Amino acid sequence: MENTALGFPPLTIAVFVGLALSAMVLDMLTHRGDKPVSLTKAAVWSVFWVLISLGFAGYLYVEHGPSVASLFITGYALEKVLSVDNLFVFMAIFAWFKIPDGLRHRVLYWGIIGAIVFRLIFVAIGTGLLMFGPWVEVIFALIVGWTAVMMLRAGGDDEEEEDYSKHMAYRFAAKLFPVWPKLHGHNFFVRRSVLEKELNKPENKGISLPVKGALFATPLFLCVFVMEISDVLFAFDSVPAVIAVSREPLIVYSAMLFAILGLRTMYFVLEALKRYLVHLEKAVIALLFFIAAKLGLNATDHLFHHGYSIDANTSLFVVLIVLAIGIVASLIFPAKEDEAENA
Repeated sequence: MENTALGFPPLTIAVFVGLALSAMVLDMLTHRGDKPVSLTKAAVWSVFWVLISLGFAGYLYVEHGPSVASLFITGYALEKVLSVDNLFVFMAIFAWFKIPDGLRHRVLYWGIIGAIVFRLIFVAIGTGLLMFGPWVEVIFALIVGWTAVMMLRAGGDDEEEEDYSKHMAYRFAAKLFPVWPKLHGHNFFVRRSVLEKELNKPENKGISLPVKGALFATPLFLCVFVMEISDVLFAFDSVPAVIAVSREPLIVYSAMLFAILGLRTMYFVLEALKRYLVHLEKAVIALLFFIAAKLGLNATDHLFHHGYSIDANTSLFVVLIVLAIGIVASLIFPAKEDEAENA
């Protein structure tokens, strides 16, 4: 069978696209409600995404041989390891915006869709336009460090934000486009006609709408936007690494896509564990500082060749150790009864 420009026959491309789209549609239909995802459900879906990935690897093994399947598995595993950092940044972003648990799946879903699109663009470009990556990573390292400080200062305060008018993201976005300062259900945008009725409610006293604008963004959309930015910045780290494994666009992109699709459910496993393990959040904050240091070291090593960097395997080892410490500490020093009631 003749190969396409992607290096594989049309049947292989069709199998990949069909498998990915079918799994995504199934996931979307299964998680339509605005309810928190339980630990059991998140764990089952995490296994589901791994099995889907292994199923595609099995197809590559049968149709194209063990070497092609091995390249896919290597790229998939590498992207999984590199994507672990995203989980902790996602958690910090949700803490910053104080998004209710029931709405986080919706935000993550569209955030992941954006990550898939951006990585497709990056893979199409190749590494040519990623030459500014080290400078971007230095800035991103500072942002992650700052986020860890903000999360530390919040001190585990998960109380829902009523009015976002003083929020940094709101103040910045309001200069660019119309924004409503409160959550409006699970909507990313709200029409002016709807908000004009909202202004009559006592709790919205003092809020006014700008003269222009038929459609207003909500804080939920701002959260998705910030998450998309973090996905793009992480792509500067992961895309070149996976391209180094294989130059075949289909192998690179399929490995990234399946790894990213499983990332959302992995987040909910971590989030659910955080509810039961009281000291796990402290471990997450410590890991955010570590991620900032790793990004900074790796980026400055590319720029100035000082010889200090942290590879993916070492990073994963540190993540597992710190999370284990958080889990053990939670078991040895559980929350007091009054703290447990407020959790």
